[in-house]
Amino acid sequence: MSEKPIERVVVIGGGTMGHGIAQVAAAAGMDVVLADLSEDVLEAAIGKIRDGLERRVAKGKATPEEIEALLGRIATATDAMAAARDADVVVEAVPESLELKQNLFRELSGVVADDAILASNTSSISLTTIASAATNPERVIGAHFFNPVPVMTLLEVVRADQTSDATVERTRAFGERLGKEVIVVRDTPGFATSRLGVVLGLEAIRMLEQGVAQASDIDRALELGYRHPMGPLKLTDLVGLDVRLNIAEYLHEHIGGDQYAPPELMRKMVAEGKLGKKSGEGFYRW
Repeated sequence: MSEKPIERVVVIGGGTMGHGIAQVAAAAGMDVVLADLSEDVLEAAIGKIRDGLERRVAKGKATPEEIEALLGRIATATDAMAAARDADVVVEAVPESLELKQNLFRELSGVVADDAILASNTSSISLTTIASAATNPERVIGAHFFNPVPVMTLLEVVRADQTSDATVERTRAFGERLGKEVIVVRDTPGFATSRLGVVLGLEAIRMLEQGVAQASDIDRALELGYRHPMGPLKLTDLVGLDVRLNIAEYLHEHIGGDQYAPPELMRKMVAEGKLGKKSGEGFYRW
């Protein structure tokens, strides 16, 4: 695989993770295309990036000229395949569906350059299974970012069975250029972060369900007692209860164990549309 520097990044999916990844890549000086099927999603994504940057200006952490320069490095597209043709890295940030991701990587591998990295932001789905759909699967890798992407310093790089050493090292260099601290883990259900984080989140929900304490006190127990920057219930609100429910169900199916069984309270809240910050209500009101 080529060792040329990564200068052109295509991010597929204009949701919270997608536009966050686009922002940090542009902030690192790369040319970025943010692709989504919906023009409305793309317009909202650019608006959210601008809002976040303008808050930095208000705090004296950036100048108006700097944010305009950053935004100028982000283009949008509704045709992801056309955008990806000359990409150095393609990062998919689409919903957590194996079929969707496999179809996307199958199509991408037929249009991108031979030395392009195909990265998935999946938080739990097997990279080895995703990679099996691609041509030249040695260039497929996990690049698991954390929400909010511009703030969180971790990048979990997940090595599929097929991933080459060159792809791992080039992805590590990409992450470091984005200002992230990079860890490399083997492809296994939940990787390192989701496997640990989901257990804490689900147990916190069970404690709330059982009336052990109210949500804010459960969160403060981890924040003050173990120096976690955010409690597990607030974090679940931020990630999305629906997203975490899908991850829990996947881990329960593939690993087993009561610790991954989604609590009934979680299922009920998702059914009621209480998904956390994105819906305005979860364990907290936003």
